[in-house]
Amino acid sequence: MEEYLVPTQFGEDEFTEKKSRFIGRVWPAESEEEALEKIAAMKKQHYDATHNCWAYIIKDGAVRFSDDGEPGGTAGMPMLQVLQREGLNNVVCVVTRYFGGILLGAGGLVRAYTKGAKIAVDAAGKSVKRVWDVLYVPCPYPYYERVKLEVAAFGGVIRNTDFGVEVDLEIMLPESQSQPFITRLTDLSAATIEALETGKEYRAFPID
Repeated sequence: MEEYLVPTQFGEDEFTEKKSRFIGRVWPAESEEEALEKIAAMKKQHYDATHNCWAYIIKDGAVRFSDDGEPGGTAGMPMLQVLQREGLNNVVCVVTRYFGGILLGAGGLVRAYTKGAKIAVDAAGKSVKRVWDVLYVPCPYPYYERVKLEVAAFGGVIRNTDFGVEVDLEIMLPESQSQPFITRLTDLSAATIEALETGKEYRAFPID
């Protein structure tokens, strides 16, 4: 299964540029219908805004954007380019503008909508969707901190931790990293730590 980046969650941030208020928002969206629903909701919520510009990318599907009345090429396309540069899929972004009475010019608009999309992406965070191996690792306490470092070094995530006689860890690792990780555990613990693969999952986990 293919590996790709998605927003971790809904993200929102805003700023003011020459008295115009820009509100950037980003959501995960699994389909074009879901993306259009988010856009429609923002247009309804901000019916009094000057512009509700948007862009979305659906993996193996639609890629769309709209300037919503701003001069052509100054809003939707710059927003789309932010999403593309960030490598995101299944994502929708809306930047709402309340005009403050001072014209920004084409260059100023491009910069403002680029910033609106970027701060929203930063607020949402990024997750990588891939196949993960799920490992159970009973870890003696003296090795606990070292094992945490090794999990991070191999691109893994500790999903559950249970402190008992030992520290029982449930670890998610990229498919390609699980065997090297197990070998590393064997080496650093002189074979006293034995990791057990318990399954596989295709899902997203934060990388930021």
